[in-house]
Parts: sequence; C-alpha cells; structure tokens
Amino acid sequence: MTSKPSRAIAETLPRLSPVWLIPLAALLIGLWLAFDHLSGQGPTITLKMDDAEGIEAGKTAIKTRSVQVGTVESVSLSEDLRHTLVTARMQDGSDRMLNEDTRFWVVKPRIGREGISGLGTVLSGAYIELLPGDSDEKKRRFTVEDQPPVTEAGAEGLYLTLFSEPGNSVTTGDPITFRSLTVGRVVETEFLADQKRIRHRIFVEQPYDVLVTDTTRFWSVSGVGFQLDTQGFQVNLQSLETLLGGGVSFGVPDDTMPAGTTVEDGREYTLYPDQEAARRGLFDQYLEYVLLVEDTVRGLRRGAPVEYRGVRVGTVEQVPWRFTAEQPDSLNRFSIPVLIRIEPQRIAGDGDVLLDDWRRRMERMFQRGLRASLKSGNLLTGALFVDVQVHQDAPEYRDERFENVPVFPTVSGGLAQIEGQIAQLLETLNGLPLQDIAEGLDRNLAASEGALREIAATADRLEKLLGGSDMQRLPGRLNDTLSSLEDTLDGLSAGGDGRQIGDTLQRLEKVLRDVEPVLRTLRQQPNALIFQHDPPADPVPKAQPHD
Repeated sequence: MTSKPSRAIAETLPRLSPVWLIPLAALLIGLWLAFDHLSGQGPTITLKMDDAEGIEAGKTAIKTRSVQVGTVESVSLSEDLRHTLVTARMQDGSDRMLNEDTRFWVVKPRIGREGISGLGTVLSGAYIELLPGDSDEKKRRFTVEDQPPVTEAGAEGLYLTLFSEPGNSVTTGDPITFRSLTVGRVVETEFLADQKRIRHRIFVEQPYDVLVTDTTRFWSVSGVGFQLDTQGFQVNLQSLETLLGGGVSFGVPDDTMPAGTTVEDGREYTLYPDQEAARRGLFDQYLEYVLLVEDTVRGLRRGAPVEYRGVRVGTVEQVPWRFTAEQPDSLNRFSIPVLIRIEPQRIAGDGDVLLDDWRRRMERMFQRGLRASLKSGNLLTGALFVDVQVHQDAPEYRDERFENVPVFPTVSGGLAQIEGQIAQLLETLNGLPLQDIAEGLDRNLAASEGALREIAATADRLEKLLGGSDMQRLPGRLNDTLSSLEDTLDGLSAGGDGRQIGDTLQRLEKVLRDVEPVLRTLRQQPNALIFQHDPPADPVPKAQPHD
C-alpha cells in the first residue's frame, strides 16, 4: 500500500515520454561509431619532402608492396619555407612498420638505367612507397628520399667501401658486375672534401658475396671500351646498363694471383680507373729506377710496359719525372728522366718477394750489360715501350743516382739507330754525282726519243705498204696461181703423159743406183779419176792356235 507522501512526489514529477528513447539510442550509436573509428585508426606520421609534386591531401595513398597502409591528410610548408611537410594517417596495425630504418619515396614515372618504371601512376597518380625497417626503435617523422632505395631492407649480402680519385663517373645505383653478371649495386656515393677523394658504399648480394676476397680488385667500367696501345687494338663490351651509365666490376685481374680468402662487411678497397690499372695494383712490391733518355720520348705514356725479351717485368710510372732536377755530370745534362718500376712479382708469381735480393740481382745484371732502350710498340699510334736487353758491347756500368733514385743504364733505341741510318743514307746520296747521272739520263732519253721516232716512221711505211692496191690484189693472184697448178696436176694424173713421167723416174732411179759406187769412191778418194786406184789385197786367213 503506497503512502500518501510518495504518491504526492510522483504526481509532482514530469512523466518520461518514450520519444526520448530514439535520440538516446542515436547518441549511443554515434559514440560507438566514434570509438570504433578512433580505435581502427593507426598513428599519424610526418613526412619531410623537398617539394610536394603529385601529392594531394585526402587522395595520395601510402603503399607497401602495392597494399595501401595510409593516406595523406594534409600538405603544408615548413616554418623556414624550405621544405614541404606532409601529414599522413596510417592504418591500424602499421605501428610495427614505422621504425628507425623505415624508408619512404615517391613512386612516379621514371626513366633510368634500369629502364622505365612507375608507368602505372600515369592514370592513378603518384603515391608514396613505404619500405619497412627492422629496427626496434619506433619513429614518427621521416624524410622522403628522391630515388627508390637500391637494396631492400634486410637483404642478405656484403657491404663494402670503395675509395677513388675525383673524376670517375660512378654514381648511386650503378651496377656491380662480375664478368658481365650484375651481382650488386652502388648504394651511396659521397665526396670527402677534406681527403679529396670519393667514397662509394656498395652492396654485393648473396650468393655472390663469396666472390669478394682479400685479393679482389675493383675498377670502373663503361659499356664499350676502346684501347689502342702497344698491345694492339682492344674492344671491351659490357652490359647495356653499363653502356648507358657505367658501373663497377671486380675480380682478380691476373690469373697468376691466388683467389684469396673471403672478407667481412666494411672492408675497404681502392676503385681503379680501369682493369689495367687494377692489374698493376696487384704488384705492390717493386723497385724504382730512373731512365735518363737521350732519344725522343714522344709516344711513351704512363702505364707503358717494361719488357725483357718480350716478357713484361715492369711499368712506366711517369714521363717525364722531375725534369728540372740536376742530372749526373757523367751523363748528358739534357736527358729526359723517366720513372719506371721493376715488378718482381710478375716473374716470381704470388707471395712476397725479397726486394733487397732483387736489387742486388739487378746490380749484377747491370755490370753484365743489361741496358734499357725505347722501342716502337704500335706503328699506327706511335706508342713506345721500354725494352730491356743484355748488350755485350755496352759501356762500363757506373752506379749513379738521380733524385736519390738509382739510374737504370740506357742505350740508344731503335729509333735513334734508324735516324742514324737515314742520315748516313742521305750523306751517301749527297756524295753521288747526281748531275752527271742526270745529264746521262737526258742523253739516253733523247736517243730513246729518236729511236721511237724512227720506229714510228717505219710503222707508217709498213702500214702504207700493206694498205697499197698491189698488196690488196696479192691474195687474189695467189688463189689464181694455185688454181692453175691444181688444174695442171689433175691433167697429168688423168692423161698418158703421166705414164711417161713414171717411166722416166724409174730410169732416173736406175742411173742413180749405178752412179752411187762412183760417188762413194770419189767421197773416199777424190783423186780416183786422175790416179789409178789399186784395190786392197785379199785378206789371208790365219789359223787359230789349238790348246
């Protein structure tokens, strides 16, 4: 039973209408949708770019492996107006991709050494590609790179560092090749101003990383290489990619060197300008000598070979070398100094060599007549090389130095000998009585001209004789005479006169037989007609003795 005060309070309160349930339900649904939306969104990141070409707020997507993982929300300028700041909303679950080494770049149509890429964005528009990292440190601000990364994050392989002199054309993205097979890429290129050299960071993929050893050498390559030197004409063809932009190749450039052992990440190497320079780099133990050349050095270049009987034993290092330095008094003060290297490793093979032993060996060979000279290695280019031979008639060796470097004794080369022979030939020609010879030739030519004129006159007379009317009628007369003779012979063979001629010939033959003994006698004794000829006595037979 309800008390009166409670009934009074209930009557004074307003009655709740069922209509209010609808907005209450809508509020609850909105709160739920907002919670669901907020709980389904990923983190917000900020991207720093040089410019926002092709980037649109609310449209440009962020993708990884062609799967959208975020959207650009806003694009604005930085406070210093030098960069563009892009705010992007990532999808739920993308936190694990936003690490310290995560990389971003804009995908758009590009034409590069690897070909044409990003054609799909011509219709759909540019988008931002995300490459997840492996770091455990989270990050929300990133810098968008201008070019796609050369290697993927987490790729297995070997990272190396190359140092080169300024002037090479190797840049980021160039291929790393081994015998024309692409095995890696140049990851980073940086000029070290304080050291005045270029540092290249390269990556060699697995399983090709085992090809890099402690004896490996790296050198720059181009698509087509032409070389015309003392060795002849050589053409080196590389891949189409290196033809367009160049690259780096590696290997052991000399087959006599050992393969070596594998190396670890971070190993530093020298990047040589070409393969020949890399081959010379293998021979790091050498003896330096100076050639004081009295002949011309035109055509002698750095890197030219030093050969002993056709076997390369060294390299020309510099031409000329310290030309203004004072030269020994015993030699020509106007000789041209040339710095060369004798490389015993070319002869002894791999391993260390004892330079002191080789220096003493060279001294002994100098005393026995070992001398150097310049010879032509290519007639087309005029390239020279240093030829080392033992000359038995060489002058006595004297131990001398130029700028504290031993002097390698020299002799005049083939070019100087040819010049001397030419000079001697010219002197001989000058001593010849050329004036008398020329006058005699003039007289002979005049006599020859007179003889030719007579021959021409005789030919004219002969032509007139052959072309005369009598000569033209001569064949007809001969034909008539032959016809008459043929008719006469036919008449003789057909009539009786022929038999008379036959009898006459028989009688004539009989007379000749009778006269033949007389003629034989006269041939043996011409005076037989004047003096009587006694016939020889008959021979007396003699009996043969019996036993």
